[in-house]
Formats: sequence, structure tokens, C-alpha cells
Amino acid sequence: MIDISEKNISLRIAVASGEIVLKNSTVQEIVEKRVKKGDVFEFARASALFSIKNTAGIIPHAHPVPIEDVEIKFSVNGNRIRVECMVKAHYKTGVEMEALVGVTSALLTIWDMVKYLEKDENGQYPFTSIKNIEVIKKEKI
Repeated sequence: MIDISEKNISLRIAVASGEIVLKNSTVQEIVEKRVKKGDVFEFARASALFSIKNTAGIIPHAHPVPIEDVEIKFSVNGNRIRVECMVKAHYKTGVEMEALVGVTSALLTIWDMVKYLEKDENGQYPFTSIKNIEVIKKEKI
């Protein structure tokens, strides 16, 4: 880990986003809450929250950050679902890794919950992909 002992505590905010590409019919099942495993957005939100809080346990050089606020948003555009995750904390280091882990976890949860709808006859995922995971905002106030 990097030594942050000399850094001052400040408000840290990061926003990350990413998207999953699915079949149109799968997106419809999600929106209409007909997925067998349950409400996809609520499970993805819970997964993101758990992951954000445990980032230091899965990223070796990440510091354990006292998370103060998280917002997770989902938007649907055709056959794509976009996840946006905002993380906020007063700490000595940024929270972009937490935001990225939250987005990634939410996207993976979505995939897991709908994989039975996405597989082709050979068990492959010809339409499914996760794309454009990025930090779209990082602030130190």
C-alpha cells in the first residue's frame, strides 16, 4: 500500500459508470420484473453496496475507506443497461476504486441473473457484453 499517513482528510467523491449489452427481450424481462431470480435492479444495487464496502478486501493496495454515501443509478437505452455509481467519503485517499468496483459488481450481478435468457443453444453468450467501465468524475474538496 502507499503511505497516506501524511495526507490530510478531505471530502472525496467519485462517479463511475459502465454498461451491459443484452438481448432486447432480456431487457424487457428485467424492466417488467419477470426474471426468475428476482428484481434485477435491486439485487444489482445490493451487490454494488456490498462490493463498495469491501473494496479493500479484493483490491490488494486499496485502503479501507469509511464510506459515507453511495448512490447507484440504472438507466435503460434500447438493449443496454447503464449503471452509474457515486461514492463519497471524508478520507486521505480517493474513492474511485470503490466506485469502479461497485459498477462492475452491479453489472456482473445483472449478467448472472439473466444468463439463462442470454445463452444460445450452445451455451454461449453471443449478444452479451460489459462495456465502457470508466471513472466519469473524481473530486477532492
